[in-house]
Amino acid sequence: MLRIDGRTEDQLRPVRIKPCYLAFAEGSALIEVGKTRVVCAVTVEDRVPPFLRGTGRGWITAEYSMLPRSTQVRTPRESVQGRVGGRTHEIQRLIGRSLRAVTDLEAWGEKTFIVDCDVLQADGGTRSAAITGAYVALYHAFHTMLQRQELGSIPFRAAVAGTSVGLVEGIPLTDLCFDEDQRAEVDFNVVMTSRGEFVEVQGAAESKPFSRELIDGMLSLAEKGIAELFKCQQAAIDRLEHRSQRQS
Repeated sequence: MLRIDGRTEDQLRPVRIKPCYLAFAEGSALIEVGKTRVVCAVTVEDRVPPFLRGTGRGWITAEYSMLPRSTQVRTPRESVQGRVGGRTHEIQRLIGRSLRAVTDLEAWGEKTFIVDCDVLQADGGTRSAAITGAYVALYHAFHTMLQRQELGSIPFRAAVAGTSVGLVEGIPLTDLCFDEDQRAEVDFNVVMTSRGEFVEVQGAAESKPFSRELIDGMLSLAEKGIAELFKCQQAAIDRLEHRSQRQS
């Protein structure tokens, strides 16, 4: 099958992750996956949700939004509409769960890390790009606290990243752009850790049911793509640490 951008079925779009993207956030990163672009910024606050008060444990939460002209036609701001949509709630919870799944929440006491993921341009895969970029932004925040001697070590147990896979015209594809996602008969969003564990698998058929065999194939396809994303994340982290060494 000839894809719009000439990729093979199992090939990711070009991925670029720029750490330290914002001047004032404790941690930040810009991630580009093809034409999809998401800026991720981390804020650290001296508070936790009520259910964690007095436990000595920290928290990680996320907020997600799309700029009005990140899409092909203008998407009204949810703040103007006076409510946050169900899709936004779902994605925010997914980003938060993904980051908490690989982090030692007892490492920094009763502080909350808020990860803002804002979509500058959307061409499919915004939630998986947000998760992948948010990991680097959060690493940057941990690294900042480590330099300030507010942490003893980076409290990640593993890396976490996500991608999409789908069945388009009967052919399994990885990292769907918007046009492919619109035409997909089956589509999955898959989030994994660098230990090979699954954090989340979201999958649905658009027209007819699919087989267990197709699920296994989709997960293998996603795993291959996510392994490439881990390399991109590590390259960004290496640049972050090299920059820090030069400045010290």
